Amino acid sequence: MIRGKNLFVEKEVGRRDFLKLSTKVATVLGLSPVFIPKISHAMQAKEKPAVIWLHFQECTGCTESLLRAEGPDLASVILDVISLEYHETLFAAAGHQIEEQLKHAMEKYAGNYVLVVEGSIPEKDGGVYCQIGGKTAIEMLEEAAAGCAAIIAIGSCAAWGGIPSAGPNPTGAKGVGHFIKDKPIVSVPGCPPSPYNFLSTVVHYLLFKKLPTLDKEGRPMFAYGRLIHEQCERRAHFDAGRFASEYGDEGHRKGYCLYKLGCKGPSTFGNCPEIGFNREKTWPVSIGHPCFGCIEKGVGYTVSIHDLSEVLTPNPPQNYAQIVETGDKPGSMWAAGVAGAAVGAVGAAVISKAKKLPGEEE
Repeated sequence: MIRGKNLFVEKEVGRRDFLKLSTKVATVLGLSPVFIPKISHAMQAKEKPAVIWLHFQECTGCTESLLRAEGPDLASVILDVISLEYHETLFAAAGHQIEEQLKHAMEKYAGNYVLVVEGSIPEKDGGVYCQIGGKTAIEMLEEAAAGCAAIIAIGSCAAWGGIPSAGPNPTGAKGVGHFIKDKPIVSVPGCPPSPYNFLSTVVHYLLFKKLPTLDKEGRPMFAYGRLIHEQCERRAHFDAGRFASEYGDEGHRKGYCLYKLGCKGPSTFGNCPEIGFNREKTWPVSIGHPCFGCIEKGVGYTVSIHDLSEVLTPNPPQNYAQIVETGDKPGSMWAAGVAGAAVGAVGAAVISKAKKLPGEEE
């Protein structure tokens, strides 16, 4: 059992770093800066949600991405925000001892714990290809899901099958949603997913006492509501028709669009360009490799990296609302016909008075 201070990471998280983290979580969630103190308070709450974390067909990359994230050390924060009751990778115990802890946690927190699932679940041949303590992954999942309040499927494997489900899928690997139909499921896909997306999902649950708004694939809209293509730093090259044709050619060296090399950004929804990974906030496209759509079911590990992506938004929409001046205060601008302001990468829209173009009517 892990409570209070993190037992695995000695590095302390200072107040400045903690406030920076709260600010970043607010940004990822698309919340106003006024929520930053509330987010900080939620992450320091004495009552921490009990979490049971199961591992199935995976590489443990999702857990590793959380433990090795920096700026500040997210492992310290996440393991202090939640009460981790079971986690095979992090626990020192093993065998019957750790299985007893799992049973104890499910009984003690019945109906109130959050179940986190990492890895896909094999269905073929009765699920014999993944067994722990004499139980198949299907049996463990169904038993743990029966008493949980909600499920977070972390990583593409748990969300929709991921790498284990790639053709010919010899084990019949499936995502959590294929087996569990009567519990709310939040999918946080990625290979691995951004640790900030996972933390922000947990903070949303703590702050608002409910799960975030989800898209049709069960993913949080705050993280998976926009096409990667719309946020990519190479988008201007796409619009201008400047593409890299081969790795290492002139276009590739100049940072041109990677669409012709098989980039799946035009058909993948995620916030990778906004928050990045690692200390340097890099992501595949920023270092010259095409996005391979690991977030997206039917794209990642399904379509060849060399195949051209379907471009869902090839050109800017022509139906953007016009910007008109309203109100008595100078510089007060509103988008006509739009009910709300669009929240961008920084979580707020900055609206200023537009300059009148030559020949343009008021």
